[in-house]
Amino acid sequence: MPTVALVGEKIAEDTLFSMHATGPSTRQGRTLKHGDSFAVLDSHGDIGTVSGGAEGLFHCDTRFLSRLELRLNGTAPLLLGSNVSDDNSTLNVDLTNPDMHIGECLFCRKDTLHIVRTLFVWRGRFYQRLGVRNHGEEEINFELSIIFASDFADIFEVRGLQRERHGITSIELRSPRKVALKYAGLDDKSRQTSIGFDPDPNLLGPNLALYRLSLAPKARTSIFVEVCCDQPKDTKPLAFFHAMFAAKRDLKHATHRAASVQTSNDIFNEVLCRSVSDLYMLMTDTTEGPYPYAGIPWYSTTFGRDGLITALETLWLDPSIARGVLRRLAAYQASLTDPFADSQPGKILHEMRGGESSALREVPFGLYYGSVDSTPLFVLLAGLYAERTGDDAVLKELWPAIEAALKWIDGPADIDQDGFAEYYCMTEKGLANQGWKDSLDAVFHADGRLAEGPIALAEVQGYIYAAKLLAARAARRLGWEHNATDLESQAAQLAVRFESAFWCPELDTYALALDGAKRPCRVRTSNAGQLLFTGIVKPEHAAKIARGLLGPEFFSGWGIRTVSSAEQRYNPMSYHNGSIWPHDNALIALGFARYGHKRAIDRVFRGLFEAATYMDLRRLPELFCGFQRRQGRGPTLYPVACSPQAWASGAPLLMLQASLGLEFDPAQDEIRFRDPHLPSFLDSVLFRNLRLGESRVDIMAHRQAGNVSIEVVRSAGSSRVTVIPGQVSGQKP
Repeated sequence: MPTVALVGEKIAEDTLFSMHATGPSTRQGRTLKHGDSFAVLDSHGDIGTVSGGAEGLFHCDTRFLSRLELRLNGTAPLLLGSNVSDDNSTLNVDLTNPDMHIGECLFCRKDTLHIVRTLFVWRGRFYQRLGVRNHGEEEINFELSIIFASDFADIFEVRGLQRERHGITSIELRSPRKVALKYAGLDDKSRQTSIGFDPDPNLLGPNLALYRLSLAPKARTSIFVEVCCDQPKDTKPLAFFHAMFAAKRDLKHATHRAASVQTSNDIFNEVLCRSVSDLYMLMTDTTEGPYPYAGIPWYSTTFGRDGLITALETLWLDPSIARGVLRRLAAYQASLTDPFADSQPGKILHEMRGGESSALREVPFGLYYGSVDSTPLFVLLAGLYAERTGDDAVLKELWPAIEAALKWIDGPADIDQDGFAEYYCMTEKGLANQGWKDSLDAVFHADGRLAEGPIALAEVQGYIYAAKLLAARAARRLGWEHNATDLESQAAQLAVRFESAFWCPELDTYALALDGAKRPCRVRTSNAGQLLFTGIVKPEHAAKIARGLLGPEFFSGWGIRTVSSAEQRYNPMSYHNGSIWPHDNALIALGFARYGHKRAIDRVFRGLFEAATYMDLRRLPELFCGFQRRQGRGPTLYPVACSPQAWASGAPLLMLQASLGLEFDPAQDEIRFRDPHLPSFLDSVLFRNLRLGESRVDIMAHRQAGNVSIEVVRSAGSSRVTVIPGQVSGQKP
């Protein structure tokens, strides 16, 4: 435990004001985020009612507030209702009092006091307003207390990392209304949580603020609490309501650059609303541009793979996300070899962290490059961004990073120079598996044995194939014909090698991976489904893969499992070996569209949509369990899944694009719908503010006699809208 020292005004021991939870929490979690700060609270708006959880106020990978509890006369208020606003800017909680006694005498009946609790996070500060009103007919005298504490735990410690040493914490009472919780870290960095109360509490101690309130009938009062994480002393905060309106304005401004969608299904509209709101809450303004942080609570930071896939999912909606992701990852592209960070020149970042354990190198994740797929996905996204926007200026800006990435793919990534990209972990503290399925047991043989590396994952070869073809087209755009021809030749050769090494005719699918001895992992997984969107798969094999993924061993009724239920390591409750991931399903749906399997998209899309109807706030989580669907029962949640999570939030948007075949061609100034279909739960979809260059277009897709009609509702600019009949694109990415 950290050492505690009390400085400044002499204060009483913590035990003087201790109030402990009387039982386990059954409260649902709520999340708020802005920039590098986020809060995980329960449905009452409390933090830390049960120890050992992920609740807290976090800033730059450190928990600055581990406890924040509201009490009325020493007891927890009763919950009336709790909801996060549609734009995710505020948590609004309605509470009331239980029966309150003095001794045996009841002095305030249940449901007499109404407490409105409003909370939000903005610019490194956590704001709270308590609005209290007496709805009774008599004056009520009672105590309202706010209990607070900070353990300054590193995010990895909250996740379970056992740390032998900590820095020193101290508490300073600065005034009758302000207290500072301080931490002198082992990384020589000081961290501080400043808490201010308005009006002055009757009593302020090291872990409690106490108000003695007297409310006449129908009277009301307000109490404001502001928690500041590591802000400079000369930073002047805004008052509660000014800050709340500014936070809402920031979110509204960020979404102005995006298209919007409205459909004929009110519940699906709620799913879309939550998805888009989650994406822009997770969006963080960085020096290089907007970046979608991966998820709350464990991944609220820059992740390469997550940011790239989220940008791919939202490229049609808001291309500025992809631009910000590409610029940020180019800025942090590895230039040195560092085994501790799994770093080699040209590699694209896996994740970055700012906490104490990373600074002390207790974990390697300060700047960590242990990802085999982030680098080809970077090249792939750069090509797609250029083709979506026609932005040759950004393409030229990124080209040195693209070339460095391609050099890594053909060099250090191909460890044995057999033409496939492999991975192995260069540090014992890093990730053993370095694809998107990065659990320790995620890559295995048919008999259940774990594969030994270096490992060549199937989908990574597909990413490289698509990346090289897209880079070839980008090079040709910039006038570098020789580069384009070389890249096209490399992609064609890779497709031939891949087919020979990975196709398993007895399984009608591709092997999960090749192990270090070049033995195929003959396991049926969703990885083969992701190959479809890259275009590396032969059309006849694509049909077999699609049939398999929609069979009962893969398709649960809610979505496609990561691993077939017939495989040795299948476990529907596992992280990667039988669960259902929305983003995985969305990428598979994009692959179905590429090979003309639009009806297959409908089954997967409908399953995920119906799963979302059972989810809290209509929010698709990072993953959920892969149990078979049963009539009258919803999907089984995965307890520690991130929610919200960026690429899960982007999944419905990508599936909508895949269904309708939405494409953009800046060179032809054309928005296209290729073989458009609507999922069976939608009769119409209205897109507003679709952007191509300087044009802005509103488009209605409507089901008519088994077909989909496309109508231009409003057009500002020169862009045309066309419909292209369905065709199989084969190996063209």
